[in-house]
Amino acid sequence: MAQAQDMMKSFPAMEAFTPKGFEALWPTMPKDMMETMFGNAVNEDGLDAKTRLLLTLAGLTMQGAQNEVAFRQTVRHLIEAEATDQQIYEAITQMSLFAGLPATTRGMELARDVLETGKDAT
Repeated sequence: MAQAQDMMKSFPAMEAFTPKGFEALWPTMPKDMMETMFGNAVNEDGLDAKTRLLLTLAGLTMQGAQNEVAFRQTVRHLIEAEATDQQIYEAITQMSLFAGLPATTRGMELARDVLETGKDAT
C-alpha cells in the first residue's frame, strides 16, 4: 500500500485528484433529455423521469448509499427534473423501514450535501 501511495505521489496531477472533482466532469442531463430518454415521451402511460429518478434514489438508498457518485448524481438530476427537497428526502426516508437507519442516514447526508451546495451556487 505504501509503495502504491509513493508511486501516486510521483504523478503531480494525482495530488489534486478528488472523487468529487472527477464527478464534476459528468454534467447533469437537461430535463427535456431525461424525459425523452427515461421518461414517458415514448411510453405515454409510463413513469415520468422524476418518478423514475425517485425510484433510483430509493434503490441506491436500499444498497446502503454506497455508490456516492451515483447517489449525488441522481440527486442533481432530480433537482433538474424539478423534484422538491421534500420529495427527495421522503424517497430516502421511505427506505428506512427496509434499508435501516444507517443507510438512510448516509443517504440523507449525501442528499443534503448536494442540495445545500446547489443552493450556495445560485
